[in-house]
Amino acid sequence: MNKYIIITALAAGIVTFLLTVMFSRIIIPILKSKKMGQKILDIGPRWHKSKEGTPTMGGISFIFAMTLAMAGAITALTLINGSVPVALTATFVYALACAFIGCIDDSAKLRKKQNEGLTAIQKLILQIVAASAYTAALVYFGCIGSSLYIPYFGAWIDLPAAVYYAFIVFILVGVDNAVNLGDGIDGLASSEVGVIAILFIALAFGKYSDVTLIASELGVLGTTLLGAAFGFLVYNFHPAKVFMGDTGSLFFGALVMGGAIILDSPLLVLVYGFMFILEALSVMIQVGYFKLTHGKRFFKMAPIHHHFEKCGWNENEIVLVFSLVTAVFCVLAYLGFYTIL
Repeated sequence: MNKYIIITALAAGIVTFLLTVMFSRIIIPILKSKKMGQKILDIGPRWHKSKEGTPTMGGISFIFAMTLAMAGAITALTLINGSVPVALTATFVYALACAFIGCIDDSAKLRKKQNEGLTAIQKLILQIVAASAYTAALVYFGCIGSSLYIPYFGAWIDLPAAVYYAFIVFILVGVDNAVNLGDGIDGLASSEVGVIAILFIALAFGKYSDVTLIASELGVLGTTLLGAAFGFLVYNFHPAKVFMGDTGSLFFGALVMGGAIILDSPLLVLVYGFMFILEALSVMIQVGYFKLTHGKRFFKMAPIHHHFEKCGWNENEIVLVFSLVTAVFCVLAYLGFYTIL
């Protein structure tokens, strides 16, 4: 492993953390003064009503921080490797596009003074457009082919190009929304994303230490994502002083999936992102069961973190357990990816 790549990744992560803390400290009072507070749905847990008015759209703090750090890191990697880290650059641009969609949604919620912004169809169309453009860029620059890697089996399945690219778009949009759903209580999404970032770092500097391009791209993604998640957690841990909003959660969702894209193993996200996938599945199960039984509920409330709240768990307990489970699945993902080498 080139020592300059390690230095670049570590520096980018530290800078992201420090800038996120600093920007959050500056942005929170501004958001409060602009009355950009979160609206809480009446159907949610009654104790969440106390959170109403907490500033939202705080994700712009780590987005700004990560953009600055990433710009420097991409420049450094270009000089070190002699070529632009295309997959990393495309992934980050895609994440910014998702953040923009989230910003539109958050702005609409604040303007309407309710917890509903863009319609589901409007949001989905924008996400599909962003994911399609990202996929097209990856194909154009030769970052992905049309073979699907199956973790744990070390096998590749050749698919028709159109089918594979459609699958990539589907899973990009799905994971992005899953992370968005997982951002429902103080510190939850930030903690889980931070754990996943550690997996990216472990893969980059462990299993991929001798594969310069992947190690450098995944390493920088991992350290900056860790810095952003933990830097924001300083203000987002219970009781939260700020929420990331859809602006931040859709940005994080894009980067969570981005790691699997850089590794050219999209299915791996189903392992390390298990808890986010579970959040999305719990909503689908709840809606489907409600319709089939004409009004009965499978969970006390969905997404599933609210079910545990209704069962009497406090927010810190949920964050701790969900983060530990995420860590276990990250270890499984690390082991499962062994066969690709």
